[in-house]
Amino acid sequence: MITNGLLMIAVVCGLAAILLVLDKTAGWKFFRYVPAVVLMYLLCAALNSAGLFGTEDATREPLKNLKDFALPAMIFLLLLGCDLRRILSLGPKLLLTYAVTSLSLLVGIVVAFLAFRAALDPEAWKALAALLGSWTGGSANMAAVQDILQAPENIFGYALITDTIVYSLWLMIVFSSVMFSDRFNRFTRADTSYLNAHMGAAEHDDRPITVPAVIGLILGSLLIAWGAITVGEAMPEVGEVMNSTAWTILLVSVLGLIAAQTPLGRIPGSQQIATVLLFVVIGQIASGSDFSALTEAPVYLVAGVTVLVVHAVIMLIYAKLTRTELFSVAVASVANVGGIASAPVVAGAFNRQLVPVGVLFALIGSLMGTWIGLLGGQIMSGL
Repeated sequence: MITNGLLMIAVVCGLAAILLVLDKTAGWKFFRYVPAVVLMYLLCAALNSAGLFGTEDATREPLKNLKDFALPAMIFLLLLGCDLRRILSLGPKLLLTYAVTSLSLLVGIVVAFLAFRAALDPEAWKALAALLGSWTGGSANMAAVQDILQAPENIFGYALITDTIVYSLWLMIVFSSVMFSDRFNRFTRADTSYLNAHMGAAEHDDRPITVPAVIGLILGSLLIAWGAITVGEAMPEVGEVMNSTAWTILLVSVLGLIAAQTPLGRIPGSQQIATVLLFVVIGQIASGSDFSALTEAPVYLVAGVTVLVVHAVIMLIYAKLTRTELFSVAVASVANVGGIASAPVVAGAFNRQLVPVGVLFALIGSLMGTWIGLLGGQIMSGL
């Protein structure tokens, strides 16, 4: 059993390093079906369930303190790539489609919560809010919502498993829909001409990551995280969700957006460092999970399917009423539910020249996912 806090940090960081290297270099098909970040959760939870991690506060406190700094630093670094000027260039029709997509997922999560409330844990709304954060943003937003609402680690595990399994099924459905694009567009009587203005080659960042850039990003993001934590702790609590952690995330989000509009947003390496920090955050959360409590997982899986059924119905009605083509609906859906990893791929399946739309949709999710998740949590906590 590990009873040294620093050794526990070393084990979690070591697992993160191994999985990140394997994910990027091994080329295993396994990671297509079980994302490395999910595997990170499962491995750390398995180690805790096996009794490897000590239960004393002195053992767990150092890793928790590291996570408290890693989370806001990660959010800041992720938003360094969020260029608001490029997002606004999408135009009103695409932005409206994205907004309705996020709203439909919010409605879906509330419907699922009410439908399965009797079978769920009293604090299940926190896990569902974290799931909503992921399905309107990504894993980083999911971790942020979990930390703000303090969703129990075991219940958060249900949300993470649901996220992985249901999302994978949804991605297959969306990919399969490409062949029905013409039929769908005839059904909605969509005019696709406005998409011509958004066609262009996908942008690739080929700038080399340098040692000074890495050091500057790490130290700078940690300094900003410390400042935001200090200010956040001095702010008043508002409702169920606006606590000191929420204020901290809000502050680093604003600072990240401001920095993204400056030359700082073009420093290479921010997304890669943020990914490393995400693995540390997920590892800390998983280190408090116990697989013996996974008996409720099927209920969450059914709830997750319910969310996407409601989402699909709303989007179908929206597309018919507004004469929207399948491309916008499908890419907006996957950008919400899947994030940056899948939105450009789905966009490319429709038209390779429209890949930038998928990228920009995913960036919107990185910005908004946490706050949509918290909004859903606030609604569910009051029901």
